[in-house]
Amino acid sequence: MTVTVYQSPEQDPAQGFEQIRDLVSDQVRMVDQLILAELSSDVLLINQIGRYIVNSGGKRLRPLLHLLAANALGYQGDHHITLAAVIEFIHTATLLHDDVVDESDLRRGQDTANAVWGNAASVLVGDYLYSTAFEMMVRLQSMRVMEVMARTTTAIAEGEVLQLLNVNNPATTEEKYLEVIWRKTAVLFSASTQLAAVVAGSGRQMEDDLASYGMHLGAAFQLIDDALDYKADPDQLGKNLGDDLAEGKPTLPLIHAMRHGSPEQAEVIRKSIEEGDREAFAEVYKIVESTDAIAYTERRAREEAGKAVEALEGVADSRFKDAMMALAEFSIQRSY
Repeated sequence: MTVTVYQSPEQDPAQGFEQIRDLVSDQVRMVDQLILAELSSDVLLINQIGRYIVNSGGKRLRPLLHLLAANALGYQGDHHITLAAVIEFIHTATLLHDDVVDESDLRRGQDTANAVWGNAASVLVGDYLYSTAFEMMVRLQSMRVMEVMARTTTAIAEGEVLQLLNVNNPATTEEKYLEVIWRKTAVLFSASTQLAAVVAGSGRQMEDDLASYGMHLGAAFQLIDDALDYKADPDQLGKNLGDDLAEGKPTLPLIHAMRHGSPEQAEVIRKSIEEGDREAFAEVYKIVESTDAIAYTERRAREEAGKAVEALEGVADSRFKDAMMALAEFSIQRSY
């Protein structure tokens, strides 16, 4: 079945994204207030690092997805506010740990927490955010919520380890790459939307449908992220171009380029992945372009976004459902 991705009426993806946020702006503010309240600790360093990373200008896409999905299902309570904050805490914890593992020094256009405070502090505050998230979930007294999030955080950890195993490994296949992004990135998108059906009491079929929506949307989002590492404006992207190559990550553009380039081109990329060679970025970029690897990656992202839209078929029509469809388009049209 061919699915047409919802076309946002806004030509500027950033402007369209802000209009989507405006649909639930009051609830977004409530989530922000809760996040700041829960970050309050008598350990000063926790406050400093937690607020630094949470307030560093992220899109808050995962909590936004949760709020939109809950509203699309007609939920009238306030548990979705707590869960949106929980989701952001878990995401933030993964960022803190990621930046340590990847030895990153720039995220969202500013120094990473580990670059400012060191690796040990970043890892420990990430652990604190995980613990706080589960403490907040306990207050909801929902075993189903706990079950979904426990499974999700386990999958994220598995994805991190799988990615670590793939680092500096040019033999990584497209299948292995996709397995990493399903577990490492897409699974938290999936939980964000699935939990809306849980708190709304919409039943297991709707849980499955929204979980599928989030999983495919998350995959599309990560695929575009990997494409942007070879085409974005670094000021807009908020990180250095070529970071994936410098970290020895065999992402889909590189995998495709090795598969479809000449033996000499494949050898350049293979060596660059093995050595994590940022200095080879210009040469690798030319190979990626010449093999249409970016176009291929974007095409795979559009396929995933189409599957996300298809999964919303059972959701009643509303402006919130329209916004969720528009986010599928935003995920593949964005430049940051």
